[in-house]
Amino acid sequence: MTQETIALEALIRILPKAELHVHVEGTLEPELMFALAQRNSVELPYRTVEEARAAYSFGSLQSFLDLYYQGAAVLREERDFYALTQSYLVHANEQRVRHVELFFDPQTHTARGVPFAVVVRGIRRALDEAEERWGMTSRLIMCFLRDLGPEAAAATLEEALPLTVGLAGVGLDSAEVGHPPGAFEQVFLRAREHGLFGVAHAGEEGPPEFVRQALDQLRARRIDHGVRALEDPKLVERLVRERVPLTVCPLSNVELGVVSSLQEHPLRRMLELGLAVTVNSDDPAYFGGYITENFLAAQRALDLTREQILTLARNSYAAAFVDKARRRQLEEELQAVASEF
Repeated sequence: MTQETIALEALIRILPKAELHVHVEGTLEPELMFALAQRNSVELPYRTVEEARAAYSFGSLQSFLDLYYQGAAVLREERDFYALTQSYLVHANEQRVRHVELFFDPQTHTARGVPFAVVVRGIRRALDEAEERWGMTSRLIMCFLRDLGPEAAAATLEEALPLTVGLAGVGLDSAEVGHPPGAFEQVFLRAREHGLFGVAHAGEEGPPEFVRQALDQLRARRIDHGVRALEDPKLVERLVRERVPLTVCPLSNVELGVVSSLQEHPLRRMLELGLAVTVNSDDPAYFGGYITENFLAAQRALDLTREQILTLARNSYAAAFVDKARRRQLEEELQAVASEF
């Protein structure tokens, strides 16, 4: 390993990060899964933590989702959602995450009889504590499961609106194929009327047209994933021109077969095209790494330069739903770190 590589990896580790694409349910490590299963008398199909971790292997988005929903069954009480979120935030703080915009999937839990308020109170308490302890700011984004359809999404939104739980926005996730974003246009309109911004998973397994629908019909302010947008040059031109942020998740894309290997990942090309890409972890417990591991793996596989790494960080601050003062703080932290490398 060259001195330059050592310096780049040290820079990545100390980089003040904003993580904009992480699902709290996807941070459920096998050890915590077993602990919560025992506490809540939930029977798991695994005998040991090691057996569960070995099952964290996927060939497609759907095969991952099957295991993902199975693991979520151990989450029953407010303290479980608090423990889950706190566990992620400890990892995030160790990796110099200074701001996080956390996704959660209420329908995954309300379908099992867990009250919406129980879910969000546990998550919110951990986020508030992280800001008090470490100065880590956060935004909470409620995602709709697209495979359950727009009517179920609308019902979930109406359940959420009366609660004073600090929701900042809504998102769209789960199985993309066969579930175009445009079907959720009215739900996102209703959310905007109540001051909630919109983001959407699009262009992961779905075609570039799904990215276009997310922008035009949902008025999404960020696209989660978006890697397949590269198949449409006119769409790429638009994304560059409008500075639409793309929250890219390299390790996730490999694990779910979106790309065959990290060496084939389009992240570097996206940077060179001028796209506002960011690096994130998606579901780190399942995909082999948190945000720092994603940065390190991408740098090694794609030979990212120092300036490209700094650009990824700056892009994440620009794409975050924070005020100018907080964005300036993050940029000043970055400048101080960069001056040492």
